[in-house]
Amino acid sequence: MHSVAILGASGYSGQEVLDRVLRHPELEVVALGSDSLAGSPAAALDVRLNGSLPPFVPNGEALAAGADLVFLCLGNQRTAELAPPAEGVVVDLSGVHRLADAEKAAAYYGTAPGAWGYGLPEVSPAEVRLIANPGCYATAAILALAPLAAVVDPASVVVDGKSGVSGAGRELKASSHAGFVLENVSPYRVGSHQHAPEIAQALGFPVTFVPHLLPVRRGLLATCVVTTDADARELLEEAYAGSAVVRVLPDGVVPELARVQHTDGAEIGVFADRETGRTIVVCAIDNLGKGAAGQALQNANLALGLDETAGLRLSGVLV
Repeated sequence: MHSVAILGASGYSGQEVLDRVLRHPELEVVALGSDSLAGSPAAALDVRLNGSLPPFVPNGEALAAGADLVFLCLGNQRTAELAPPAEGVVVDLSGVHRLADAEKAAAYYGTAPGAWGYGLPEVSPAEVRLIANPGCYATAAILALAPLAAVVDPASVVVDGKSGVSGAGRELKASSHAGFVLENVSPYRVGSHQHAPEIAQALGFPVTFVPHLLPVRRGLLATCVVTTDADARELLEEAYAGSAVVRVLPDGVVPELARVQHTDGAEIGVFADRETGRTIVVCAIDNLGKGAAGQALQNANLALGLDETAGLRLSGVLV
């Protein structure tokens, strides 16, 4: 068994990580970090959590617990303040360690690149113990576009992203109020979203990226438009032929949020635009699953030499 500490365990991504760790046959929780719930039993977060779990401790104490595996499920500012432990695998679900470009990292997160590896298992698996988990929008866009990066016109690439409100985190914001979200779809951070340089870093060129907030709790769609003479479907099917997580759907089948919500899988659909000749690639994921906690566990499994899919929710993925 490998010991696990989860910092920020009371947030959305922290709760999702905890759920997956509890179902994992080779992981055992030894520390639950939460500054707001420190001193409280695990049941304070969810009454279904029994007495077998340790009580909450401050995040700093959880980090110092000496666990084999640490999940950082904290906000950017709090994460940037922490020095990773000298040993063990650390998976960071915040954004502060994703960018290798020092200027862009400082502009978006106020940090400088360190010894962290960017871990998107199907495209760029991290080969270090300090793993930067990709952002949710970036995950969907990169999965859709990475196999095509060498054969598209970079100037043609447009990514239209739409995500459920849980992508904004648990902290209360005016834009996450029901009165704003319900019966509404709104673009935000247009032209300046922090996932845009992350996508560009993975693809090797910048893209036009526009995110939108959907009136749903969870789920994410990235609709990517490209110009290419290559057979996009063939390249995508070849790239993910051996993946238990990413599925390229049959011709004409459209990815849907409902099929990926509450799972750690990804669906990709490929379509031709009859009017322009462009190719449209759509990727659907759960922003809290493959876009956060599921991918974090997938990265941890690989780093620890375990079954890549252990603990993941994959039963809802179309096969």
